[in-house]
Amino acid sequence: MDFDFSPEQKQLKDQVRRYLGDRCDSGAVRAILDGPEPYDRALWRGLGELGYLGASIPESDGGLGLGHLEACVIAEELGRAVAPVPWDSSIAQVAECLVEAGSDVQRSRWLPRLAAGEAVGAVALAERTGRVTAASIRCTARAASDGGVVLDGTKLAVADGDVADVAVVAALDAPGSVSLYLVALEGPGIVRTPVQTLDPTRSHATLVFDGAHAQRLGAPGQGLEILERVLDRAAVLVAFAQLGGADRALESAVAYAQGRFAFGRPIGSLQAIKHLLADMYVSATLARSNCYWAAWALSTGSSELPVAAASARVAATQAYQQCARDGLQVHGGMGFTWALDCHLHYRRSNLLALSLGALSQWEDRLVGLLREGVAA
Repeated sequence: MDFDFSPEQKQLKDQVRRYLGDRCDSGAVRAILDGPEPYDRALWRGLGELGYLGASIPESDGGLGLGHLEACVIAEELGRAVAPVPWDSSIAQVAECLVEAGSDVQRSRWLPRLAAGEAVGAVALAERTGRVTAASIRCTARAASDGGVVLDGTKLAVADGDVADVAVVAALDAPGSVSLYLVALEGPGIVRTPVQTLDPTRSHATLVFDGAHAQRLGAPGQGLEILERVLDRAAVLVAFAQLGGADRALESAVAYAQGRFAFGRPIGSLQAIKHLLADMYVSATLARSNCYWAAWALSTGSSELPVAAASARVAATQAYQQCARDGLQVHGGMGFTWALDCHLHYRRSNLLALSLGALSQWEDRLVGLLREGVAA
């Protein structure tokens, strides 16, 4: 595979970086971290007005219809800036669910609003630790007296669940049969309880549904199959966000190692520091290679997408966590203070490591897919 982004896509990446440089510096991130707002509403709306949120949403649904490669480069810059916006839950997951399985009415109601930054989406799956399966789900869908469908159950640690306008919820419509449901969260029968996490710039909540009205998303009993396809695409987009964060953490560590002197010379000349930086660089470069493979597979509709997405997810998660953790060590004692920005990447890297399912789940998926390939 010989893949690279086009000159136009690289130009888009530069434009997003300049925009975020003006609107989302570390001061703006810290304002969300320390303030009462759960996310940067002005930035979210601005990203929508410029079309960045709708890059991969079809034009017929209110987006730009550019494609997933453009979404990848945008995601990378959002991750680099540690942008305090609900992009991965709203765009990488909910919008993808609607494009994959939504009816015309569902798409027309929500996709233009998501693309414009006028709405926030959340995906509510987990009810316990571990992989989401039919056996792990207790949330149920039942017929309502008015002929519709209502949901009963509890979903844990829903990313952006406290601020979302709409949620995609996995629920049982029969024993062992999982379907997806679309729930407008401003309706009755819903209780949201904010959950404190390591990274307050990305809010979470527990959602309790007690007779909440819902609409089925996709065919009955096909919820897990739809989720698998959507999460493969989302894994690629989130991996690029992690890649952007890893690169920025590495750059910060290199700059500090070059400018910080000890015993009359830059600390970057010390063997222990050099080895840390070299290992960070190798990890980030490996992640970029896997992300590019996954981007190619995603953009071409290749049958390699499941294994490429899992590879990108694993490599990017490991790279971001390593670069954030070891970058903090390179900064020494100052790295552990709020004065520097190391903690912003440390927080985000650990939060994203659990997004879309834990790293161990993606490692298991990758090994399983590779075994299936060898057997075939």
